[in-house]
Amino acid sequence: MARIVVDVMPKAEILDPQGKAIVGALDRLGFDGVADVRQGKRFEIEVDGDLSDEQLEKIAADVLANTVIEEFTITRVQA
Repeated sequence: MARIVVDVMPKAEILDPQGKAIVGALDRLGFDGVADVRQGKRFEIEVDGDLSDEQLEKIAADVLANTVIEEFTITRVQA
């Protein structure tokens, strides 16, 4: 069994209101020095078979991420 991790983040040019809200909350709680936060999504996929890199790219691009406003990275994790 293999584990695949797909991290999805807003593209750099896309505003991240949730990240900005977190920065404001951290400041109010006394955590000085946090300049920016970007909030994303993490997907962990366990597979019994073998998925090619092309198949993983298609899963990430077609199902997990909105590629108009998000980018993703795929990591194969050793089980």
